[in-house]
Amino acid sequence: MADQENRIVATDLCYAYPEAAANAVDGVRMRVKRGEFLAILGHNGSGKSTLAKLLNALYVPTRGSVLVCGLDTRDDELVFDIRQHAGMVFQNPDNQIVATVVEEDVAFGLENNGVPPAQIRERIDEALRAVNMTDFAKKAPHMLSGGQKQRVAIAGIIAMRPDVLILDESTAMLDPSGRREVMQTVHRLNEEEGISVVLITHYMSEAATADYVLVMDEGKIALTGTPREVFSQVERVRALGLDVPPMTDLAHTLRAQGVPIAPDVLTVDEMVEEICRLSLKT
Repeated sequence: MADQENRIVATDLCYAYPEAAANAVDGVRMRVKRGEFLAILGHNGSGKSTLAKLLNALYVPTRGSVLVCGLDTRDDELVFDIRQHAGMVFQNPDNQIVATVVEEDVAFGLENNGVPPAQIRERIDEALRAVNMTDFAKKAPHMLSGGQKQRVAIAGIIAMRPDVLILDESTAMLDPSGRREVMQTVHRLNEEEGISVVLITHYMSEAATADYVLVMDEGKIALTGTPREVFSQVERVRALGLDVPPMTDLAHTLRAQGVPIAPDVLTVDEMVEEICRLSLKT
């Protein structure tokens, strides 16, 4: 019977590249709950992108297991079903778009899966509405901005109606405006559609908006918790080769100078609230 609470369950998960001296992913245990937004962080080479590919059955574990909606990724016969449950969006949107018209690109996966034509039309419209790209349905993808292309790539995945959306540094090649577009789309899908999200990112501001954060180092999970729990450990996070959100960094600096500000500030609005609180005390 499928686990109704957890979309992904990884147990003692290991993966080693051929002829590698050490595991790229080493003994990872994790769960992604229904409707949860999980951010995975780590310095280059920490294993986070390898982990993402294991969660989508692109890689098969060397040891341990991954269950996606109860389906074992080690079973070759289940790969097709697994990738319908867990869709993946990669870093470069140009490498994911295969058609010359936006709506045809969104239809590509549906046609390959044998979805009836009437349903394909319905799902294309639904997916493009979900990513606010309806007005671009007839456009050529090469005419779009990077953020718009990535939203088309996301539409192609959500047209398949997945339970989990996995984004492997999908905003890394975008400008700030494009990153903002994509993250707004992802959060809307998470909050309104109930799609679980696994976000691999090196932008701390993106991770700060997640429900839960997992930090990797040398293939292992080094730190876990809510964004507040993780980023308030500023020195520990820095020791793992990462930054913290700017407002958390500022709070840490002020506390070092004796200012009694909260250590878990994440956003500008929270910083303003803390400054107002301190001002009222003086």
